[in-house]
Amino acid sequence: MIALFGAFLLTMLVITALAIARTPNLFAAAMLSGIFSLLMAALFFILDAPDVALTEAAVGAGISTVLYLAALALTADREHGGSARPLPALGVVAVTASIVIYATFDKPRIGDPHAPVHQHVAPWYLEKTPEVIDIPNVVTAVLGSFRGYDTLGEVFVVFTAGIGVLFLLGGRPRRRPAPAEASLHSTDIGLRHYLIPRVVGRLLVPFIVLFGLYVQFHGEYGPGGGFQAGAIVAAGMILYALLEGEQRALQVMPEWLLLGLVAGGTLLYGAVGVACMVLGGNFLDYSVLADDPVTGQQVGILLIELGVGITVTGVLLSIFHAFAARGSD
Repeated sequence: MIALFGAFLLTMLVITALAIARTPNLFAAAMLSGIFSLLMAALFFILDAPDVALTEAAVGAGISTVLYLAALALTADREHGGSARPLPALGVVAVTASIVIYATFDKPRIGDPHAPVHQHVAPWYLEKTPEVIDIPNVVTAVLGSFRGYDTLGEVFVVFTAGIGVLFLLGGRPRRRPAPAEASLHSTDIGLRHYLIPRVVGRLLVPFIVLFGLYVQFHGEYGPGGGFQAGAIVAAGMILYALLEGEQRALQVMPEWLLLGLVAGGTLLYGAVGVACMVLGGNFLDYSVLADDPVTGQQVGILLIELGVGITVTGVLLSIFHAFAARGSD
């Protein structure tokens, strides 16, 4: 049954991808991209990757779709036809697809216990995680501790990407005049004049943020962590901005606070590694953060995941407000 449902999702992914490539309407392409991400999230979930599914649903289907629509507000809503001939591009795509498909013939079947990864790396993680870190979610142990350097690199990638996008969209935050109190309560702002989205959205926003905090601080025991939590919290705040207007959202989380989150989360992650060195251990060796090495590992993972969540939240919200500022100029 799961295999049949997976085949259905793959078929829908192909159909959606072809529709995205063929439609000249950029608004339709943006909405289809959100549908594509939702299908991918469902596919990740049935492949037993709920952590990745959470991120794909929040970022791909939620935040990315909003950013696409914000970008469309700065350009035309239809794609201009190109004069170049598509045959060379189609040839490159066909050759590349053929190579990728051919390479998949040597891959082990999904869930094959005799696959190389299940013979070397995975058993070691499963054996050492209860002994060294003592948390049930092995994925969090791998990303936060065993592969702490790799995750630090990913955080710096998010940080650098956010800074780059902010520079492209205008660089430093602009001083915006404080809106009058009457304008903040105007029904013409955001989606206030739509009763059903406003009522439903107001009910959902607190639960979205609460669920983000749950994912943040429960990542050691179930699917989740800093990346997923940051995306979910950012999605909740973006929904609040769409409902109540950007200025009201900036009153809750001002631009200076967002920029502080962008840098602060990355600094927190690096500071944990430096603290480990000061206490006599290696960089990102959390065992020295407490008298009990296992407790130290848990404290270290909690702190670096918090840094990841802070950075992701700050970057995503800063990019959203940067798009909104361009649209209001």
